[in-house]
Amino acid sequence: MTKNYIDELIRSWYVLHTKSRFENIVNEGLAKKSIEVFLPKIKVRSKRSDRKVMIQAPLFPGYVFVKTDLNPYEHIEIIKTVGAVRIIGSKKGSLPVPHECIESLKIMVAGNNSVTTGGRLKKGEIVVVIDGPFAGVTGTFIRYKGKGRVVVYLKALGQFASVEIREDDVEIISKIL
Repeated sequence: MTKNYIDELIRSWYVLHTKSRFENIVNEGLAKKSIEVFLPKIKVRSKRSDRKVMIQAPLFPGYVFVKTDLNPYEHIEIIKTVGAVRIIGSKKGSLPVPHECIESLKIMVAGNNSVTTGGRLKKGEIVVVIDGPFAGVTGTFIRYKGKGRVVVYLKALGQFASVEIREDDVEIISKIL
């Protein structure tokens, strides 16, 4: 007796790439279709010019996790979701994410501890200070130091000075021009 190929499909977690800033829309769209989805969020400081508040933002901007067996019908429903781009994979097909990784992420975002992802600044990048006593001064990013703090070399009067400031107070020059 031959098995139907759909019977052999195993439900696994996959990474779904979304359009920029469409993570919540994709999350809601998939949930409405009764497809299991996970959008890990963390608290971050809002960068609004008039006030600084803590908001919930995606831990991995541009991505959500979806649990599926990739049967053709469900795969199409996932991709047809507004804001969905594609399921991440290689030439050989979609790549599942180990269940343990998803469970770990759920534990991480459930707690009240702050979660920091890979740094947005790279050593040697030219940055400008956008807030605080050094606002408007350009410098070179050197390294991260502690929780939300960075070390930047500032050139003044022909000499370099190292200052420690909040990461939120600097921007990469290429991103603001």
